[in-house]
Amino acid sequence: MMMGKMKVYADRMSQPSRAVLIFCRFNRIDFEEIKVDISKRHHLSPQFKEVNPLQKVPAIVHGSLNLSESHAILVYLASAFPGIADHWYPSDLFTRAKIHSVMDWHHSNLRHGAVNYVINTVLGPATGHPLNPKAAAEADKILSSSLSKLESIWLNGDGRFLLGFSQPSIADLSMVCELMQLEVLDEKDRSRILSPYQKVLRWIEDTRTATNPHFEEVHNILYRAKKKFEQQRSRIAETGTEPRNKMEGHSKM
Repeated sequence: MMMGKMKVYADRMSQPSRAVLIFCRFNRIDFEEIKVDISKRHHLSPQFKEVNPLQKVPAIVHGSLNLSESHAILVYLASAFPGIADHWYPSDLFTRAKIHSVMDWHHSNLRHGAVNYVINTVLGPATGHPLNPKAAAEADKILSSSLSKLESIWLNGDGRFLLGFSQPSIADLSMVCELMQLEVLDEKDRSRILSPYQKVLRWIEDTRTATNPHFEEVHNILYRAKKKFEQQRSRIAETGTEPRNKMEGHSKM
């Protein structure tokens, strides 16, 4: 059955969007990337609501299939397209169950901590939310606890990747893209959070290396945002004042 070219609706500032885009590019899946700029509220448009009624990115349209939720999308991509290496989503059911276990854990732990910390310390104004120090402090605790479990449980194996695997799975890609969002933090703060976890840092680099050059290309937007925030912090340090418009510099990230 002819499905036509798949459409991927994504904002590269979105961690789950980046995971889906990297997977597609690395595995040479033929697709059209359609930009949905969250900072410009494109995800709230009537047109996008027809694609995903939940109005979240990423989402895909492939033939008659409309699909949202990045983990479901990654499972579909790994299963539906020919030539995808087995290590991404192994055919062995026991191994698949373990991958689903770590991805389910991710949503309510690592992602919950990381996304709320970044939103409430840096990115909030770009998405229409004020910075919230109290919420950031709570997220910091969840993130620290999650990183500790990631280091001691999920990365406690002989291999370089999650669950002791020697090659990355869709879970590695999803979770590393999550932690890459910490790039926008002040470097001292990012180091405070990640430096105690050497296995985690090595795993991030191993996943980056395993999926380059696509990993770096898709993350370029994040590196540009990091530079803008560094420049903004320098201006604040020099003048002692906040920018007049906190949205300034965010909309084109």
